Amino acid sequence: MSTDSWALAVDEQESTTKSVGDLRIIEAENASLHQNNGDDEDEKEDRATQSLLNKLIRSNLVNNTNQVEVLQRDPNSPLYSVKTFEELRLKPQLLKGVYEMGFNRPSKIQENALPMMLAEPPQNLIAQSQSGTGKTAAFVLAMLSHVDPACKWSQCLCISPTYELALQTGKVIEQMGKFYPEVTLAYAVRGHRMERGIRIKEQIVIGTPGTVLDWCIKLKLIDPKKIKVFVLDEADVMIATQGHQDQSIRIQRMLPKGCQMLLFSATFEDSVWKFAERVVPDPNIIKLKREEETLDTIKQYYVLCNSKEDKFNALCNIYGAITIAQAMIFCHTRKMANWLAGQMSKEGHQVALLSGEMVVEQRAAVIERFRDGKEKVLITTNVCARGIDVEQVSVVINFDLPLDKDSNPDNETYLHRIGRTGRFGKRGLAINMVDSQHSMEILKTYERHFDKKIARLDTDDLDEIEKIAS
Repeated sequence: MSTDSWALAVDEQESTTKSVGDLRIIEAENASLHQNNGDDEDEKEDRATQSLLNKLIRSNLVNNTNQVEVLQRDPNSPLYSVKTFEELRLKPQLLKGVYEMGFNRPSKIQENALPMMLAEPPQNLIAQSQSGTGKTAAFVLAMLSHVDPACKWSQCLCISPTYELALQTGKVIEQMGKFYPEVTLAYAVRGHRMERGIRIKEQIVIGTPGTVLDWCIKLKLIDPKKIKVFVLDEADVMIATQGHQDQSIRIQRMLPKGCQMLLFSATFEDSVWKFAERVVPDPNIIKLKREEETLDTIKQYYVLCNSKEDKFNALCNIYGAITIAQAMIFCHTRKMANWLAGQMSKEGHQVALLSGEMVVEQRAAVIERFRDGKEKVLITTNVCARGIDVEQVSVVINFDLPLDKDSNPDNETYLHRIGRTGRFGKRGLAINMVDSQHSMEILKTYERHFDKKIARLDTDDLDEIEKIAS
């Protein structure tokens, strides 16, 4: 692969990224990815940021237990799946790239998606796939396989919702195409100045919808009629971004009738389905049968407190009585998270602090340090409630109970928060701090909703605390 464009893109990205020091408490200064209306506001995470964070922290495939459901365009045609990459009859240089990346055998989604993507004639695909399932590698392999390196024009087009997500996909293309230097890559992203009217020679173009549209229409750098493969990644993020949906549809309408259309999305609510059906005609569909997160392996308790100081003392008693490998502590606001991190650090705990004021690369670095065991306590607001799997997390503490924007119970966030423990078949422990009649009512709502008893824990009784760890 040609690496010039990738090197330039990385330089640009790194110049805007602050380095993360080896601080006990890791905080960001003046860095913000989105508008926050003050310290006391609960942080809501935008999908693009969460998706990028997941890509950065998942260097390996997640061991996904979800079952894959395949809905074929033609139910009478045989359904092929593969258990090895050799069965796909890839070009040797691509197979070498796959193994170099550490893929020993196809993931669940790759087993079913790759035979469809590499079929002749090409087949269209709509696939549901979370980060960590190998879907980026799958569509990158499809693009690299369909390219004719002798033809020096754009043949594969991939659009991502943000500049940063496009760079992440580009990184995969560079890695997988390492032994295929005849195929080159161009980035249609902001800041990449191009001369009007001179067709580019790179066979693969990856970019954001607005810039790709400009390259096709205004600058005439790409002839859309010569595109063989069109990939629309992160469709759920795409339609949540102003203007991207219309731009994506405009790009798709310029492509030739025989162009292969591949669309991926982590979720498939109605709005995503409607969008997918407009963009991808006559598709095969791969869906994940979602395995519900369960609270069966998690023991839940609550502690009655009168103030934040009371909560902190209860926390100290818990730490004094039982051995905690690693813990995640959730606060409602950045201000509370900062205060608690300071208090715990004074007590000698190795604390990492995670909040929405950090740029996404900083968050990823904090999570990696926690995963590596460099810090034993991760204090966070809602930015960290989803998707972070750390095997050593044995305790989750809701220093503040999760609420929605109207201060009502937020069942989904409660499930995601305490679901950070009791993973990988292990037993987990969740402790909720209750400091008012209102929060007691919230707790009772969670108890009823999940039909699981939440027992009271007296943190002044060390014998009682010791029992919960047994």
